[in-house]
Amino acid sequence: MWLHCNISDRELRKMISTGVIQWAGNHKLKIFGELYCKSGKRMHKQNRIFFGSREEAVRNGFRPCAHCMSLAYQAWKNEFI
Repeated sequence: MWLHCNISDRELRKMISTGVIQWAGNHKLKIFGELYCKSGKRMHKQNRIFFGSREEAVRNGFRPCAHCMSLAYQAWKNEFI
């Protein structure tokens, strides 16, 4: 897990291009999704967190984004009904 405010832009681009970072999330709302999700792009830099894998995000208590991961979100939501 990496907080966006603790990574330089150059470092971030390198980590994304090499595949070290594959997912992004909002650490206050505990939501994660694809790096290029429109909802994710709107969040404040100080709330953005990055993950190397989907499993890492889930392990840390984050739920799937309803916009870019609608099927995974529905599966997550159905677990609590």
